[in-house]
Amino acid sequence: MKVMSFRPKLFDTLKNYSRADFLRDLMAGVIVGIVALPLAIAFGIASGVSPEKGIITAVIAGFVVSLLGGSRVQIGGPTGAFIIIVYGIVQQYGEAGLLVATLMGGVLLLVMGLCRLGTVIKFIPYPIIVGFTSGIAVTIFTTQVADLLGLDFGGEAVPGDFAGKWMLYFRHFGSVNGWEVAVSVASILLIALTPRVMRRIPGSLVAIVVMTLAVWLLRTYAGIEGIDTIGDRFTIHAELPAAALPAIDWEAIRNLFPVAVTIAILGAIESLLSATVADGVIDDRHDSNTELIAQGAANLLTPLFGGIPATGAIARTMTNINNGGRTPVAGIVHAVVLLLILLLFMPLAQYIPMACLAGVLAVVAYNMSGWRTFRALLRNPRSDVAVLLLTFFLTVVFDLTIAIEVGLLIACVLFMKRVMETTEISVIRDEIDPSAGLDMHLHEEPLAVPKGVEVYEINGPYFFGIATRFEELMAQIGDRPRVRIIRMRKVPFIDSTGIHNLTTLCEMSHRSKITVVLSGVKDDVRAALERSGIYSLLGGENVCPDIHAALARAAELVAEPEK
Repeated sequence: MKVMSFRPKLFDTLKNYSRADFLRDLMAGVIVGIVALPLAIAFGIASGVSPEKGIITAVIAGFVVSLLGGSRVQIGGPTGAFIIIVYGIVQQYGEAGLLVATLMGGVLLLVMGLCRLGTVIKFIPYPIIVGFTSGIAVTIFTTQVADLLGLDFGGEAVPGDFAGKWMLYFRHFGSVNGWEVAVSVASILLIALTPRVMRRIPGSLVAIVVMTLAVWLLRTYAGIEGIDTIGDRFTIHAELPAAALPAIDWEAIRNLFPVAVTIAILGAIESLLSATVADGVIDDRHDSNTELIAQGAANLLTPLFGGIPATGAIARTMTNINNGGRTPVAGIVHAVVLLLILLLFMPLAQYIPMACLAGVLAVVAYNMSGWRTFRALLRNPRSDVAVLLLTFFLTVVFDLTIAIEVGLLIACVLFMKRVMETTEISVIRDEIDPSAGLDMHLHEEPLAVPKGVEVYEINGPYFFGIATRFEELMAQIGDRPRVRIIRMRKVPFIDSTGIHNLTTLCEMSHRSKITVVLSGVKDDVRAALERSGIYSLLGGENVCPDIHAALARAAELVAEPEK
């Protein structure tokens, strides 16, 4: 496999970089850094780690993705899509397991980029992407219900599964905390209404500042203590920790490999989707393989500092574009802004109400759900609807790893089924129209098929899905011909099963004293057949460039006396 050339966009954009470009990128980077702050904190907490680890991830991944990435405007960092995966890993394997899984995911992303799989990732069926994105949205909302309502479980552990969580919520619904509900509802309203008044300042930041101040005033002057804050649950460290390699052993690699594959696939899909959307806005074209390498490097570095998985973030990337960012410098500035906030202002985060962060994540879940797109896809063909619903329900009821694996498997099966349905095999015994299947009429007389000759025309790929159908068709033929012409002018490729099937046919025909003649074989298929040894089995004189030569050769064979 050809190894790609690695060329980050930063190198190209700096060639004619001007002071005006820097000022635009500086402004965009500062705004994106402010937008990313509440999301990074919320994603870190919802993932089951401390809030500063969300910011650490945004700092390191944001810097690396902008420095090495294949997009001019991509902003990297933690995203809502990873919350459920990360939370599950932390619950089952602890934070040490999370670091190992993230490292492995980074390696897989690097391999994808180096093997030029960036374009392949883009062809993952859209119903699968919508299905697991909507499923993640529902699951994120489910994890936030307790903080949205201020439920008190009396020390009862929260189950990890979807149904168990909701059963627990219903059992303790009587413990709803009115103050927590007021904070979460007010936060959601502020997030929704802020864009109508101030477009440049993110609603999530306004909600956090306003509600943090309000809760502090209620605690200080009204004596209300029933509203949990980050400081009530976490100890915050306002520093960038020293790099440390987590302990890695074969058992951990074996157990965490399926999760690492999910991290890599999800990271690749989300980052390339974000870069593609950005291309349409700024009229540019990203390098998908370079982008995957950058994402891999980011996910290799962030766990060394205790971070969580990261990928390209569509919302932050669009914020960057809308505020004038046009080069990777804006993404680097955004990372520096977050680093300064981490080092100088992070202790203030302890006063942020948990109900406010739950409100932020509820809005994130709503935006991720894409319910309008989901509803529109329900009107598509039944096979696509089946993939959509199955991926969605597997994501919600089980987990994203199973959903992606099963969704991809079903999509592949459906794709092969459709290819099989489009591949036709016809038997011709009388006449052949030379113009059949062409865009123009050749004004030629129909070609007569000599007596004792059958022509099998394959229209489509000759792969394992169609090979059995070819065998079944020949088994239905009554009279045994003396010559079988297999017309392959419309066969774009042949796989190992097709080659095996064709070899078996040639051997069986030879034993039955039937000669096989191939007609119109394309160059790629011809090379595969030559390597397999079929040509030596048939004889070079029985491989013809077109149907005219094949019919002439068949006429010669029929004219020969039977041996």
